[in-house]
Amino acid sequence: MKKIVIIKLGALGDLVRTLSVLPAIKDKYPESEITWITRKNALEVFEGNPHVKKLFALPYNFSEKEFDILYNFDVDEEATKLASEIQAKEKYGFYSDGGFASAFNLPAEYYLNTIFDDNLKKTNKKTYQEMMFQVAELNYKKQHCPIFLNSTDKKYATDFVEKNKISTENLIGIHIGASSRWPSKVWHIEELKKFIRLAKSKGYEIIIFAGNDEKESQKKLIDELIKEGLAVFKNNPENTIKQFASLVNICKVLVCSDSLALHVSLSLKKPTVGLFFCTSANEIEDYGVLKKLVSVKLCDFFPEKMNEYDENLTKSISAETVFNTVENILKN
Repeated sequence: MKKIVIIKLGALGDLVRTLSVLPAIKDKYPESEITWITRKNALEVFEGNPHVKKLFALPYNFSEKEFDILYNFDVDEEATKLASEIQAKEKYGFYSDGGFASAFNLPAEYYLNTIFDDNLKKTNKKTYQEMMFQVAELNYKKQHCPIFLNSTDKKYATDFVEKNKISTENLIGIHIGASSRWPSKVWHIEELKKFIRLAKSKGYEIIIFAGNDEKESQKKLIDELIKEGLAVFKNNPENTIKQFASLVNICKVLVCSDSLALHVSLSLKKPTVGLFFCTSANEIEDYGVLKKLVSVKLCDFFPEKMNEYDENLTKSISAETVFNTVENILKN
């Protein structure tokens, strides 16, 4: 029995897409017990996952002193320091070398270099998943691992549909947020409203998805739409990640930027339209369900100026382009 530990502490979206290593590890080591170390806000993502035997949230108390294999998929100091301290016979990924991230194994250096070398990041064609498999020295076959929705999660969505009297036959979800770290990731509000007007004129129903950071933006948008006589639905911005995923799951298609919503949607293999303004579309695995719309201005900002806000950039994917893409998905 191989005792395996995985460290992944980073952003929730990155964690969700890193789940894909689990079936590959179990394939390679059928007789294994996997422990995953993460943050408290991510624990819910693992509910119902058959591959993870033990789950720990930081601070990790070293109740188990030694493993056969360690995989660390994070480069931040907290994760790399932890990877350095845990005892394991084999280590893959990243550790702390005097406060700087270094690679345990040669194949892990490629991903590390994409973080610090803008030219490599710009020319990289590998998806994030492909790079994580390279870090772990696993055979990449576009493996997929979902967020598992249980009966309680599904009932939450059913109750939402019944309470709001929603027809899900033509239901489009739109997530309006993204990490504040990249302000130009978010589609411009005027193009978003044009899209909603178009969709409503064609008889589609709309759910406006938001998280806590977008609570006020969601309310303001819906109030403006109501004044125009446009009825839309909304999620609760305080939804847990599983509640959020259950509502994404009832949509026929989700429109979103490169964000947690994108990775949740792909984990459910939900048809998705992803808008890329300032981050790499190449790094996103499409799993056969994602249509990528890439701004013509992306190359002017990625990666050197990807953390800057530019209004023209956020307007550079038109409402008409997004709507036509959604219609093509729904009609095929």
